[in-house]
Parts: sequence; C-alpha cells; structure tokens
Amino acid sequence: MAREGSNALKAWRGWFDFLRRWHRYEVVSGLEHLRVAEARLVVGYHGRPIAHDQCMLLNVLHDELGYMPHPVFHAFFGENSRTGRWLDDLGFVTADGPALAEAVRRGEHIFVTPGGTKEGCRPFWDRYRVSWGHRTGYLKLAMKYGLKIVPSAADGTDDAFIGFNDGYEWGKKLRAPGNVAVWAGFGLTGPWPMGLPFPVKIRQFIGPPIDLAEVLGETPDPRNRAHLARLHEHVSGAVQSLLDHRREGRVP
Repeated sequence: MAREGSNALKAWRGWFDFLRRWHRYEVVSGLEHLRVAEARLVVGYHGRPIAHDQCMLLNVLHDELGYMPHPVFHAFFGENSRTGRWLDDLGFVTADGPALAEAVRRGEHIFVTPGGTKEGCRPFWDRYRVSWGHRTGYLKLAMKYGLKIVPSAADGTDDAFIGFNDGYEWGKKLRAPGNVAVWAGFGLTGPWPMGLPFPVKIRQFIGPPIDLAEVLGETPDPRNRAHLARLHEHVSGAVQSLLDHRREGRVP
C-alpha cells in the first residue's frame, strides 16, 4: 500500500497532476467500472513511451477511492535498490507476490500493460495498435485471484512523443540491462526522457468489466491453452476496440 505523505507519492502525484493539466486529460467514459469496492485487474494499452494515460488514471483513482492502485512495473526497477524503495513507497509491484495478494484482499485495483515496452517504444508509423504477442500472464493473474478484467486505452498517447526506432528490439540487440528498451523518442522540448511531451489532448476510455468465466461459458483453466488463446483474443480485442473509437469519433 502506498505510504501516504511519502516523498515518492508527493513527487508522483505532483508530476502526473501537472501532466493532467498539460494534456487536458479527461476520462471520457467508464470510470464507474472502477468506482467499486472489489479489486479488479485493469488491463491497458501501453501508449508511448511509459503509458502516461494509465499513470494519470492512477491519480484520478487515488482522488476517487482514497488509495493508490497497484500497477505492475518492469522487474528491472524492483531489482535496483533505489527504485525498489521508491516503488515500495508508492505501493507498486513488479511481480505476483505477498504485496499484490494483500492488495487484492483489501479490494484494491491492479494495473497491467501486457504490451510493455514492445508496444510503447515503437516508431511513429506504428501507432494505436495492440501488440501483446503471446503474453498471457495477466490472464493467469486474473484467474488466480478471481478478478474481473477492465480494459483501458486512451486517445493521444501515441502522439505525445515521436519515436524513430523499435526500442524493444534495439534493447535486445544492444543487450541493455534488464531488457529495457533503447528508444529514440522526441517530444516538444527534446529527446525522451528529458524532454516534455507534446501537449496533445489525452482522452481516457474504460470498458465494461470482463468476466472470464462468462466469456468461456465455463470456469477458465490457466493450463488450458485453448482457454488462454480465446480469452487473450477477447481482452486484446476489447482494448483495440477502445483505441478504434478515436478514429471513428465515437464514445464507447
């Protein structure tokens, strides 16, 4: 659980509240799906480069619910002693474990972005396209804890920075520590991560909760590949549908 009043939480809140104003951020639809007392797994599109919309949504929910939800961060940050303490102060996690289990027990939401840096650190010509590959760990997490999945995506996220390479592949080729991305992205005032993003408007869309058992018509089995494939297609399709609303000018 986030340590209220900690320097880490103050810094996080201050920065992403600034970005909420910078991007004229608004939750267009679906916030009611998260105004609940039961834990849900928010599965989001990873806009470039660090899922700014999901981070701003965390602040909105902190205001609404009185606690900071728990995103699953890249394991690399948990392995570093300094960033690991920072994540602890924020109540963020890097893997399934006692902290995540306790958050679910308290009825607090968990956030994941299955696309990670593979989805978030792409060149500018590859935009607003869900790209999760065969990453189904989020489904197994939902099954383990009996969580409904809430899809989330935003308009504007892929326009905040202009990317010129595939940072995920470059990170692999250059053997970057922790498999972090090596991405050449540029914003309004210079290269990421130093430069400010372009002040594009970001509109958040949140879809209705997905009950995995209802999708299948039976109890999901994390060992059943057919179950995983069908559910993966359903959830990724729900997130892609939210992204497609931006192009069609519709509110879901």
